Amino acid sequence: MPSQTLNTGNPVLRVPPASPAAAAAHFRASLAFHADVSDVAAALGAGGDPGFVVVDSRSTASWDQGHVPGAVHLPTALVAEQAAGLLDPAVPVVTYCWGPGCDGGTRSALALAELGYRVKEMLGGFEYWVREGFAYETWEGSERRPVDALTAPVDADDCGC
Repeated sequence: MPSQTLNTGNPVLRVPPASPAAAAAHFRASLAFHADVSDVAAALGAGGDPGFVVVDSRSTASWDQGHVPGAVHLPTALVAEQAAGLLDPAVPVVTYCWGPGCDGGTRSALALAELGYRVKEMLGGFEYWVREGFAYETWEGSERRPVDALTAPVDADDCGC
């Protein structure tokens, strides 16, 4: 059994890890709020109704540059006035914005949750959708880039996680 004594000089363990029960509750809650790009792509690619709708919260110029196929375009600033006309409140929503350095997907998820929608945010946003090699749509048609080996396995269907 590992020692319960922590090295306070170690920056990782300066604040002790949470108890297993607290950690499990935290990570379970995290999964209730987030979905990763690969899981969203797998659900959308499985055929049939995935059980959720994807919302791109970016501007029209960004949408035209590229977006997840089948996504609904609903910029965050327009959620309050347009959500009811575009989204079924009974269907969960997965929001995204540019990437991990952008909190637009989070703001969109908050706005939708405040309107009563069940919502998750897609971690990595559009950046990781493209970097993981999934097809995307632009104003000119469908495109796909090669997998970035720093974000996803190049010659495998999934990362094994």
